[in-house]
Amino acid sequence: MAGIRDTVGKNKSRRPQVSRRQILVGATAAGGLAIAWSLWPRDYQPNLTAAPDEHIFNAFLKIGDDGHISAIVPQCEMGQGVTTLLPQIMADELGADWRTIAVETAPISPLYANTLLVDEDSAVFTPRAGVPDFVSEVRSWARREWAVRNAVMLTANSSSVRMFEGPCRAAAAQARALLMMAAADRWDADWQACDTQDGFVLHGKQRLRFGEVAAAAALLDPPAEPVYRASSADPLYGKELTRLDLPAKIDGSANYAGDIRLPDMVFAAIRQGPLGATRLKTIDRKRGMASPGLLHVVTHDRWVATVARNWWAANGALDRFAPVFETAGIPISSDSIDAALKAALKDDGYRIASEGDVGEAMDGRTRIAAEYAVAPALHAAVETRTATAAPDRDGLRLWVATQAPAQCRDAVARATGLAPANVTLFPMMAGGSFDACLDHSVAVQAGIIALQVKRPVQLAWSRAEEIMRLPPRAPARAKLTATLNAAGGIDALVTRIAVPATNHEVRARLFDNQPADEAQRAATGRADAAAVEGAMPRYAIPHHAVDHCPADIGLPTGRWRGNADSYTAFFTECFIDEMAARAGSDALSYRMAMLGDAPLLARCLLTATSLGGWEGGLAGSAQGLACHAMRGSHIALMATARQSDKGLQVEQLVAVVDAGRLVNPAIARQQVEGGLIFGLAAAVGATTDYEGGLATARKLGQLGLPRLSQTPRILVEFVESDREPGGLGEIGVPVVAPAIANAMFAATGRRIRRIPLSAHPL
Repeated sequence: MAGIRDTVGKNKSRRPQVSRRQILVGATAAGGLAIAWSLWPRDYQPNLTAAPDEHIFNAFLKIGDDGHISAIVPQCEMGQGVTTLLPQIMADELGADWRTIAVETAPISPLYANTLLVDEDSAVFTPRAGVPDFVSEVRSWARREWAVRNAVMLTANSSSVRMFEGPCRAAAAQARALLMMAAADRWDADWQACDTQDGFVLHGKQRLRFGEVAAAAALLDPPAEPVYRASSADPLYGKELTRLDLPAKIDGSANYAGDIRLPDMVFAAIRQGPLGATRLKTIDRKRGMASPGLLHVVTHDRWVATVARNWWAANGALDRFAPVFETAGIPISSDSIDAALKAALKDDGYRIASEGDVGEAMDGRTRIAAEYAVAPALHAAVETRTATAAPDRDGLRLWVATQAPAQCRDAVARATGLAPANVTLFPMMAGGSFDACLDHSVAVQAGIIALQVKRPVQLAWSRAEEIMRLPPRAPARAKLTATLNAAGGIDALVTRIAVPATNHEVRARLFDNQPADEAQRAATGRADAAAVEGAMPRYAIPHHAVDHCPADIGLPTGRWRGNADSYTAFFTECFIDEMAARAGSDALSYRMAMLGDAPLLARCLLTATSLGGWEGGLAGSAQGLACHAMRGSHIALMATARQSDKGLQVEQLVAVVDAGRLVNPAIARQQVEGGLIFGLAAAVGATTDYEGGLATARKLGQLGLPRLSQTPRILVEFVESDREPGGLGEIGVPVVAPAIANAMFAATGRRIRRIPLSAHPL
């Protein structure tokens, strides 16, 4: 497996092989100084700390004299199991005893940069015409180098295993070689004749515990290239090992940002006003200061926070202060959002991707079109955004769940006037995130409040505040237009999607610390290929194209589990179903006829329909299909759903997934099942209306989320594969809504073209 580093613990990314002439030409095409900067070599050393009886082997592993092994995990644990998956990869390669494995969160360091995510984020953008391939290669290298130098340790895009399997395995192979070398020195043996198993170094009948040779091994120089372990008779990779975080979560000892308790700590609540360009105008200070238990009030240009000895008292005091906000422009409403999307869909937009010639293919032909819409989607994690901040003599300590620790630290430093080196960040587990932890507002606010009151402060957003202020996944509207061949198959397809340029908003907030409303306005009108990701069909359609029509809806938007695929799959799979019905074909046969170039997806679809008992999509069957591929994984889903006196009833979901090699099948199943339930929640609710710049929902109970009694039977099967691992955290989300919508058509004969599915058809 190829890692991102030539030497574990030293970041020497592979540089593009370009000639002197190419560099000179590339300097003109891509910026000479940038090229020189990106090609300049830099090395990085691990910035780990070790206990007196512990030894640092590289950026990913420490081993103690007692044999315990600390696996360093550079990704945010938010329920996806990364604090088990990456240690399991390392333990397998190391030949360790799983019972000796512990987990430690990685510090902020260039060594843990997620360069895969940077590549993928860039890859969805249409390359500039006329740019030579070698210039694109240099640009790609420059992006990765930028990510390394800025310690862009993002957890997103289901990338944890896909990014870090190689580096973790290489780190374990290096440590294993050092342990064998140290043991071989004692035995006067050839270290390459040694092996490791269950926490021992073996040579014939001789054996030494890892802890017995750890000190000596850590002082040796490793081989120039990792020497990987031969296949084990009993590998840990692929086993359903118990999650390492499970015991602490069961007994309540797992720490989240809201569990932190510090001497003299107080609690804060916050009010941020309506959406848009909002400023705090006045507060009723006299009445507010009389609030029971109130200690402090902190005002900011954009918010007011109250501080008390408990959060309940702090939150109650906010109403007494009766803050008044000023908002520039027309207040955001659901009607204004819908109007903006409809208007954007009529604009020319930007052609993001195409194959064939849709213009020529459609010229003079009968065109079939349908429009679809999705509402904003809320994260609705169990844990609302929370941060604990404590001033110290050097600056500030901060406990917060974040998917981008370096950028979170830098945002707090910039807002408080501190140097980044004076902000110590302790990354916490997240109680769910779904990309909510890419927003650092709560950390910035906690830091400002703590420095002003000069004592440790824990700030927690109320549920109402989170619904209001955490940017949702964007609403979108799409028009799909097709022409059919004589057999009823799709000959040409154009997908036009009106949606905000979310990626530009997120980048401005994440890296430039722009307020949400400013980032939203700055992104207006910009092409964003990530906003239509997943819209290019996997089906063999000779001519197809995808257009992005940027929509200025006034509502800041953000990343969300599944991102654009969560609505592009809905648009495509519902439209395919409509074309199948128009052609008089059943939904399975129609899809299979177009999946000749997508055998993995075809196999998933055939297996799902076999397991689910597909009845051919006959009227009244109440069965619907959807399939999708993203992040290296493929999924097909068969849903059974009906209309009852109680509304939409989903009876069963049968999913088949090809996600390549599975590190831990149990965690893989959990992720897909969780994704399906998350997708179900988004299909029937997980949204809010807006009126007067305010969200109308205030509580979880108002979001229309499915209850346990409304959760269907779920069957998940995996296709055995030795492919590279694909992403699993998001793959279950996109297919749920279209499969249910298609099932409802089979049950009722009525097409539903809007999410939530309870909305009226267009």
